[in-house]
Amino acid sequence: MRLSRYHSPTLREAPKEAELPSHLWLIRGGFIRQLSAGIYNLLPMGLRTVQKIEAIVREEMNRAGGHEVLMPAVQPAELWRESGRWEKYGPELQRFEDRKGNDYCLGPTHEEIIVDMARRDVRSYRQLPLNLYQIQSKFRDEIRPRGGLLRGREFIMKDAYSFDVNEEKAHESYQNMYDAYERIFARCGLEFRAVEADTGNIGGSLSHEFHVLADTGEDDIVACSSCHYAANVEKAGIGETPVGESTIPAAPPTVVETPGQKAVTDVAAFMGVDIKSVMKTLIVTLDDEPYAVVVRGDRELNPLKVRDALGAEVVELASEELVKEVTGAPVGFAGPIGLKIPVIVDHEVASMSSGVCGANQADAHYKFVAVDRDFKVHTVADIRLAQEGDACPMCGAISGRSGGSKLGMYSILERSIRSQWAVRFPTRMARPKPWLWDVMASVSRASWPPLSSRIMMRTVFVGRFLSHHFQ
Repeated sequence: MRLSRYHSPTLREAPKEAELPSHLWLIRGGFIRQLSAGIYNLLPMGLRTVQKIEAIVREEMNRAGGHEVLMPAVQPAELWRESGRWEKYGPELQRFEDRKGNDYCLGPTHEEIIVDMARRDVRSYRQLPLNLYQIQSKFRDEIRPRGGLLRGREFIMKDAYSFDVNEEKAHESYQNMYDAYERIFARCGLEFRAVEADTGNIGGSLSHEFHVLADTGEDDIVACSSCHYAANVEKAGIGETPVGESTIPAAPPTVVETPGQKAVTDVAAFMGVDIKSVMKTLIVTLDDEPYAVVVRGDRELNPLKVRDALGAEVVELASEELVKEVTGAPVGFAGPIGLKIPVIVDHEVASMSSGVCGANQADAHYKFVAVDRDFKVHTVADIRLAQEGDACPMCGAISGRSGGSKLGMYSILERSIRSQWAVRFPTRMARPKPWLWDVMASVSRASWPPLSSRIMMRTVFVGRFLSHHFQ
């Protein structure tokens, strides 16, 4: 076709809604047009680009032994209720009724459907390993879609699911997909990095995300410059860091009146101490049970680390009402002394000789507080969010922090899946073994026995690709 006849409408001016370079150039270059918030039309140039990317994905997935299928976008509620995710998924799941009053949803992911397919058709261990994948549109009702194709409500995803007879074979499938992803992104000309990631609320033994490192990325990545360690900030471990001497001398705890001083910075300034000497206490709920968590004043709490440290499924900040019920004080004055709930402290707090904390009464804080002497510790763990300048957990060197755009993610999971998700098949000993699945959106999980793995990648990373090349 002649270029003069090719439909490629370009824009001279930058659109107001475009904030990121990728979003701006995709619109100005005539690749996409917004239909509504988080929903876009692919114009001829955009569709041509997507089709080229899909061709690379198909070639590498087929080379890795995958079998392409196509599952419906509309999914019956029965399967989601069976997995327990119909109620738990949240408002991102677009639910609706048909004319007969039956419940359905627009699939944000296809774990339920693929498991139902496998338990219908897998009859013997001889059919394994089995790797099924699809390239299909997904819909998630994101509360704040942004960045064009980077965080849309409707998007094209390649999601793959592998079934294996045991843990050893599952790890082989995992590595096979790891290699396939590296080939896919290398062929697309992307500079990427595989980083350790969290597997989600159910937990898991192994998970990686592939990221393009970019300041405009929606994720935070911690990477070491001295070794190959890299991790999502939610997953990043922290190496041993020398702890300086406390600026507060050791003495019996003393109550100090601090009228109106709620913020950690304000408390430190009012009491004339270094913010590193403040024991910041937060009240959270782990599976609906209240806990107190304590980190150093200049640190941020990592809820996922708290969840993993206690083996919980759900961690949330407590409501103002619960904080007052547990501590007897309004938000901003909580402290670990005298609490009747378990107290979890970060390693840095456990090594402090003396510090400042809330007095569990309005407008008051304790000074000269010592861990173990003045309050009982339930658990000591790494529960803080990694920051730039922290020690690498692998080599001890200083780690840096940057933004990252996630292109793909996959993980492997252990024992924690509900029994109703059993996919049974006869083994060599003619004894049935269950396949158990329960997978959250965007995070792959599987279970042993026997162990499975799932691999998921957003195929439409045109925006991420252009973001990488136009920044």
